[in-house]
Amino acid sequence: MRLAFCLAIATLMAACSASPAQPAPQPAKPPQAHAAPAPTLDLRCRTDADCTVKNVGNCCGAAPACVNVDSPTDPAAVMAQCQASGRMSVCGSPQITGCQCVEGQCSAKQASADTLRRPMESTEPVR
Repeated sequence: MRLAFCLAIATLMAACSASPAQPAPQPAKPPQAHAAPAPTLDLRCRTDADCTVKNVGNCCGAAPACVNVDSPTDPAAVMAQCQASGRMSVCGSPQITGCQCVEGQCSAKQASADTLRRPMESTEPVR
């Protein structure tokens, strides 16, 4: 009887033992969209008149930047490249008040801190 009991326990234990572990299936990679490359921005200038603010785009959406007036831009192509590669971007952009040519490159004129607040009406010191 003991032998039958031991055989029954051994059979049950063998039946309950886990089969060899198989690696978990890997999720399928999404198909890579073939996005058209975004145009190379032209930042060259000789005078301030060579520069203008254009929407160059980023992974968040609109992104104003100072570029050459004849520079090609394609915000939709930039967004498509971001989506195809799974990249993201920080949203928000600086306030550009104008463009200037600095050492042969178009550069943004940033809004100064003083333009963002009203002038003080009183000359009394704050206490």
